[in-house]
Amino acid sequence: MKCRERLEQYLHDNGVAYHLYHHAPAYTAQAVAEREHVPNQMVAKVVIAVADGELVMLVVPASRRIDVAKVRALLNASEVRLATELELAEAFPDCEIGAIPPFGNLYQMPVYVDETLTADPIIFIQPGEHTTALSLSYSDFARLAQPTIASFVAEHRREVAAPHNDIKEMGAW
Repeated sequence: MKCRERLEQYLHDNGVAYHLYHHAPAYTAQAVAEREHVPNQMVAKVVIAVADGELVMLVVPASRRIDVAKVRALLNASEVRLATELELAEAFPDCEIGAIPPFGNLYQMPVYVDETLTADPIIFIQPGEHTTALSLSYSDFARLAQPTIASFVAEHRREVAAPHNDIKEMGAW
């Protein structure tokens, strides 16, 4: 079963109202926001990190970057890095790479949501494919995914560095 089908069944089984939107391929959360004409802060960007050897799901608004030092402190981890494409393919075999929905609970993975994503009542996510967006209420998402809410986004845009798997001490992804 494809990721989108699995997610739709899960939402239906749990009585969650949602809307699907089809668009031209969007390979970033910011591109999803552009395609759907919604503010970046309403689109959930999923970043999969490896903290001391364990996969974790980090979810932030599309316009924000993750502060690696904050994540390391939050997880009490000595090493935090981005997951590789191979690790993503193995952990999310039913999803297109880069279109992972923020439901880590469906993949036995802890979910951490930055508090900045909780501000809007509706969020948009990628349901496992680059040509579809799905909107649902943040409260329904939180009820099902049961994320840990924390503060782990970078404070200033000038701190932002491009993501790179070989550099473990970067300020932000």
